Amino acid sequence: MSQHAPVLAAAPHITETAGLAALSPPRTARAPRRIVFLARRDLANSAAGGSELLVDRIAEGLAAAGHGVSLVCGGPAAQDRSYRVVSAGGDAGHFLRARRTFTRRIGETDLLVEVCNGMPYLAPLWHRGPTLCLVNHVHTDLWDMRYPAPAAALGRRLEHWALARAHRGNLVMAVSESTASALTRIGVPEDRIRVVHNGVEEPGPLVPKATEPLFLAMGRLVEYKRVDLLLRLWERVRPVTGGRLVIVGDGPERQRLQAQAGPGVVFVGRVSEQEKHQLLCRAWLLLHPSAVEGWGLVVTEAAIRGTPAVGFDIPGLRDSVQDGVTGVLARGESAFVSAWCTLALSDGKRGRMGGAAADRAAGFTWRHTVDQFRAVAAEAYARHSEVRV
Repeated sequence: MSQHAPVLAAAPHITETAGLAALSPPRTARAPRRIVFLARRDLANSAAGGSELLVDRIAEGLAAAGHGVSLVCGGPAAQDRSYRVVSAGGDAGHFLRARRTFTRRIGETDLLVEVCNGMPYLAPLWHRGPTLCLVNHVHTDLWDMRYPAPAAALGRRLEHWALARAHRGNLVMAVSESTASALTRIGVPEDRIRVVHNGVEEPGPLVPKATEPLFLAMGRLVEYKRVDLLLRLWERVRPVTGGRLVIVGDGPERQRLQAQAGPGVVFVGRVSEQEKHQLLCRAWLLLHPSAVEGWGLVVTEAAIRGTPAVGFDIPGLRDSVQDGVTGVLARGESAFVSAWCTLALSDGKRGRMGGAAADRAAGFTWRHTVDQFRAVAAEAYARHSEVRV
């Protein structure tokens, strides 16, 4: 086992991953007071997802603890936060304006957190102060899904260079052990990686399960979420289980997916938090056919409400789903269909998995996430000070 390793969230159900032993950052380190996040989107953006929710919950927690927090992002910027949000321009153009916006509208900071979701900001090339890199998942395979070969190859090389080389010497925070492993594979030293898991909201009073089969898929409708695959599998499941498949979310793929959908499929678009809560409670199963995940926040959002998940055996979901305990991780399309049908037809097995999912999800709290982030931020700040000395 390596001498150095990432921080693992201290929940009773977390076990060590091979080669990644728990190592806490120095508790004596002073946490930076002024913290700036540099990210692609604010939570107010219609394309916001799990990454934006993670940053928002950490920023809210830091602000409540007395830190001065700002977010520099692209696109819409909400003004009703407990922290400052500044837009640097449009979704693509803000990458070029991020440095100027930071210099003119933010200025001094104790720690800059670059959220690298594929396209990097290359902050270490223009910011000489303490810097921390936050990574949800390495986009290695996603480049080929979204761009033609030359552009995909360029984007992949730039992402890998930014994480392994531009941020050399900086700590890199990953949201799961799977993401940590992906970082080591592209050359990020293991002793610079820290793992801080996503939290989950306490759901409040639960709503009873639907009396008829109700299956739920929730997330942004983009290629790598593979809702098109789910719709094809539904045609094999529906004759066995009956019921409805409800698709929650919006995105560029929605029109195509709606045209592909067969009987029993309902697209509801974006929903309020109350509607989301009710659907997650009432659903018999959460279906998550994504090809790539860093963690899969919706899995724990469903789990805390007693709803088990069926997904594919991919990095990220291997962290948020305990296969055979809190859900099922399928190793192929037929296995996915089999798990879906089996759990739909077995009230007892589905109920036991739902209970186990709720118990495990209760160990992931946003308060713990914020505490772990503060510890990593303090270490990143201290490391920079030591280098300067």
